[in-house]
Amino acid sequence: MGFLFKKQWTAPLPPQAEIVVIKGVRTARWRTRSGKLRTAEVIDGADGRLRIRGRTAAYLARFKNADDVWVEVPTGCKDEVAARAVLVNLEKQAERVRAGVLSGEEVAVAEHARTPIADHLESYVSYLKLKGSTEHRLKQVRARLTRVFNDCGIKRLPELDPVPVEQWLVDRQNEDMAAATRNEYRLTLVAFSNWCMRSGRLLVNRMKSLPRADANADRRHVRRALTEAELEALLHAAMVRPLHEALLVRRGARAGTLAAKVRPEIREQLEALGRERALLYKLLALTGLRKGELASLTVGDVYLDEKNPYLSLEAAKAKNRTDADIPLRADLVEDIGDHLAEQLEHRRREAARRGDPMPSQLAPDCRLLNVPSGLIRIFDRDLLFAGLARVERRDGRDVIAKVDARGMTLDVHALRVTFCTHLSKAGVPLRTAQAAMRHSDPSLTARVYTDPKLLDVAGAIEALPSLPLRSRKAKGTRMQAI
Repeated sequence: MGFLFKKQWTAPLPPQAEIVVIKGVRTARWRTRSGKLRTAEVIDGADGRLRIRGRTAAYLARFKNADDVWVEVPTGCKDEVAARAVLVNLEKQAERVRAGVLSGEEVAVAEHARTPIADHLESYVSYLKLKGSTEHRLKQVRARLTRVFNDCGIKRLPELDPVPVEQWLVDRQNEDMAAATRNEYRLTLVAFSNWCMRSGRLLVNRMKSLPRADANADRRHVRRALTEAELEALLHAAMVRPLHEALLVRRGARAGTLAAKVRPEIREQLEALGRERALLYKLLALTGLRKGELASLTVGDVYLDEKNPYLSLEAAKAKNRTDADIPLRADLVEDIGDHLAEQLEHRRREAARRGDPMPSQLAPDCRLLNVPSGLIRIFDRDLLFAGLARVERRDGRDVIAKVDARGMTLDVHALRVTFCTHLSKAGVPLRTAQAAMRHSDPSLTARVYTDPKLLDVAGAIEALPSLPLRSRKAKGTRMQAI
């Protein structure tokens, strides 16, 4: 027969606690960070230091499980009657397992059912972190699941039902949430439920029944590729805009003109910044790297002296979590080499100024390029400076419009579309382009990342066999005349 009890605990004496005597017992009295008053009995620790002692507020149940072993289980109940009911259910459950009515897996699921779903979520996030997920991904998963759980009133795993979640997705659709975004929420829920199954928290994944939205029929952000001329204009804008904006007179009679002078050291810094930004865009456009992947690369990932130079992208830094060697064209090798030499020279000048030892080379853990957190805003301004975007007045403020007549837009990720499109335009086989893009599905390479406007469809048609009709007609006329 099991029994209930409150477990005794001890802890170090809080540093801000006041010791008083209440009814002949030494008692510590202090306030928590939230301002609540707390009290506990004071005892002498084994090391001679004062400690506080108390008992848990909720009851624990001690009983024999299905293997006839004494175990302790928190009831979560402060009321003894409620805790007694939990103990009775636990003992009945153990009896049913002994009789073969319940399986061990069902018992484990029942035990996890009492845990708040927020605790399961944190365990899931820890699992993803152990797998190597980025901080951005962890934050995204936590935010998505928390939003769904809160909006649907899901507090325990048994309440993870597809019916309210499906209604939640319908409500988001009515609020004009994009189909692709709704699918991301669905995928996150399915992945969470799969993990719950693998870890013995759920027996089935009911989230798999949630319908997928048609993302192809509801694409909100369709990117286009840049032409060669547009790429050249963008790189030029990135290179000259930092210095141009520093020289631009913004007030007074000369507003809109360029100042005549700028300090030499400032000019040098701004010109170096422009060259780095231009190299950043060029790397994205000629390698297909994603912004986050490029930001993660260090000097130690660069192999310029190999027979076939490349950038080494580790699995932990790649979106598809697969190691990849990114080939580099000859002109990119020269550009990266010049950039690294410039960075080394800059560090040598700084070391000389501080009186530190002169570095002989860049440290392997130095970032290859500085990819600023505000790159999206910087890219928009470079597009505007290059004449590839325009300023529009919306809701009383000026915004940079980047959408063309087809409803397609330009952003940083459009450089990856540009890379894929120009591969196709150059006649690169789809399977090769797929490998260069590091896609698992060739349809993604051909359908999403290839802009048909840049493809020479007319030239392809001209390559079809010649089928003249006039000569056949003339021949038929001659045959009738015979």
